[in-house]
Amino acid sequence: MQMLAISEHGDCGGVKMEAPLLEVKNLKKYFSINKGLLGRKKKFVKAVDDVSFTIKKGETLGLVGESGCGKSTTGRMLMRLLDPTEGQIYFEGKEISNLNDNQIRSLRKDFQMVFQDPYASLNPRMKVREIVSEPMVIHGIPKEERMERVEKLLTVVGLSAYHADRYPHEFSGGQRQRIGIARALAVNPKLIIADEPVSALDVSIQSQILNLLKDLQEEFELTYLFIAHDLSVVEHISDRVGVMYLGKIVELADKQSLYQNPKHPYTKALLSAVPIPNPRLKRERIILKGDIPSPSNPPSGCTFHTRCPLATEECRNKIPQVKEINPGHYVSCHLF
Repeated sequence: MQMLAISEHGDCGGVKMEAPLLEVKNLKKYFSINKGLLGRKKKFVKAVDDVSFTIKKGETLGLVGESGCGKSTTGRMLMRLLDPTEGQIYFEGKEISNLNDNQIRSLRKDFQMVFQDPYASLNPRMKVREIVSEPMVIHGIPKEERMERVEKLLTVVGLSAYHADRYPHEFSGGQRQRIGIARALAVNPKLIIADEPVSALDVSIQSQILNLLKDLQEEFELTYLFIAHDLSVVEHISDRVGVMYLGKIVELADKQSLYQNPKHPYTKALLSAVPIPNPRLKRERIILKGDIPSPSNPPSGCTFHTRCPLATEECRNKIPQVKEINPGHYVSCHLF
């Protein structure tokens, strides 16, 4: 998926454009599922298959799609917790996809992650003070400064300084996620990758965490990649939204364009399932037929054609190219 990125010193129609904080080009991640012994052809799960996008400083890009579409794998590659099979990742103009573990460690203070499960992402044997200060220890921040910053961060995320001497099991799910957010903020990152940060929480707590993330973004000038499957949550927090299906981004646009005028049939089907908080209004539900194909054996042509009500012969045989149908609105579909 090719998208043009204008350099920091470039211009568009005489207007100076700022370089993106993060740029992803043709990113792929294939997992081998056999060893190809005795001349057998190796099989791969194509978890992420040719994904490209950019994120500008200070914005929130939402990444949505069904379970198994490759959202979390994409986020883990950006954090370099997984190595890409192919493609490039540029952070502040510097390629980080080919750096080794020692090289990436010094850069990782600039991008941190908030994980999905607040029960599994915190070490139960460590006190909150140790959990939040651990990134600062790794990056060599002096002890006096660490202790002061831990208490300040706990206050910033809605907890109290006295919580620093407690263990994770003494907190609720929402409070644990606040601890995870405090840990992510510990080394003053520029980018935070939030992987389903509210999906394991009660609805009433979800809104508190979302509002907290928005307040922190304004206070600390943060940039977010927000990964989720709940489109109403993504609409609340995102500036732009990318829709993934079977390892590919099929539509990418600003929030207003995508929610009010979706183009890809898959995006339309997803949005038709979002509940409307008004019992008098009804939305026509688009029911997709069939199951999601296996990423180890994706369909030929457009990977969505097996479930698309508008599929043609061209969809079955030819991979669609990404087209910019309106300024900033990209769609991968033969209908356009």
